[in-house]
Amino acid sequence: MDKNYLQRLEWLKKSHEKLINRTNEKTDEENGVYCRYKHPVLTAKHAPLLWRYDLNAETNPFLMERIGINSVLNAGAIKLNGKYYLIARVEGTDRKSFFAVAESENGIDGFRFWDYPVLMPETSIAATNIYDIRVVQHEDGWIYGLFCTERRDPNASPADQSSAIAQCGIARTKDLVTWERLADLKTPSPQQRNVVLHPEFVDGQYAFYTRPQDGFIEAGTGGGIGFGLSNSMEQAVIHKEVVVDKRVYHTISELKNGLGPQPIKTNQGWLHLAHGVRNTAAGMRYTLYLFMTDLRDLTSIIYKPGGYFIAPEGEERVGDVSNVVFGNGWIVDDDGRVLIYYASSDTRMHVAESTIEQLVDYVMHTPADGYTSAASVRNLYKMIENNKMARQQDI
Repeated sequence: MDKNYLQRLEWLKKSHEKLINRTNEKTDEENGVYCRYKHPVLTAKHAPLLWRYDLNAETNPFLMERIGINSVLNAGAIKLNGKYYLIARVEGTDRKSFFAVAESENGIDGFRFWDYPVLMPETSIAATNIYDIRVVQHEDGWIYGLFCTERRDPNASPADQSSAIAQCGIARTKDLVTWERLADLKTPSPQQRNVVLHPEFVDGQYAFYTRPQDGFIEAGTGGGIGFGLSNSMEQAVIHKEVVVDKRVYHTISELKNGLGPQPIKTNQGWLHLAHGVRNTAAGMRYTLYLFMTDLRDLTSIIYKPGGYFIAPEGEERVGDVSNVVFGNGWIVDDDGRVLIYYASSDTRMHVAESTIEQLVDYVMHTPADGYTSAASVRNLYKMIENNKMARQQDI
């Protein structure tokens, strides 16, 4: 075997292990709500060498990368048997995405992909692309994966090779290894993306948070975070969608919004993480925001802070689709720690850390959006006056 081949192989192995074993550390955050970690938890370089290189010297004497990985993003998250798992969207250089499981002992570093990606079964109509899975451990005993299935619009002209139809694919598993594919979700809306399953039964039915859309990209007359019920998961059908959180002019979610991961149950209400999209001169800007719904009426928002919760910062703003953060996975530890997993610019995965106590405080006591400049200033005046009064009392 060629000496250069062996040297290059050894260098590839060492570089890969160094990346995976890199210790993560908290950054200096001043907002008091959460703390980002310095290094991304998953990148394209985390993909196993087994995926990217033909390691046979006879068939690949130059040790070339045969299958390119473009990005790792938009991961669902779950904790099982004391370990942290990200079910990531892995996009190849051919633009096709697939799911792959990476595990970590502590949830903040050391994420290592399993040798084989998920071989997701198909329905009778194969999807061209699947992505952005939400992983939910439901009280019925199954772990469900809900994801976007993308197919070319059959009514598009031959000259139009970009028009697509998005629907919600559904699969279930017990171990993240073997997945059973169920029928795609049926709703009254022409297209669905970012559908999330509620972790508990509601009136004996399965509850879904949807994102009704008229088109693949544009919400059209639809939009907002919807809610609907289905009697079954094997043939999931929602007959009626109710919009829980609508799009609003001149806000962070004027263009689109959708739920991220499954909501977290707290003593005060259901805590939701969502993404909002607005248009700018530089293109669409994605940020994350929080809100809380009533414990009994899941369609009733009881608290919603104004503005965004997490926005892209620094290198997070640069990537395949710049100025974007997207979160569809979080994990709650027994001690109340919350690990929030989010992707930046459709390129890499990050983690931020908070607690249930901090997130609930943020949601309940941060002023809501008043929807006008004057209302924003009144919120400022109120806090300034309260601070001055508190300072005088201290004196």
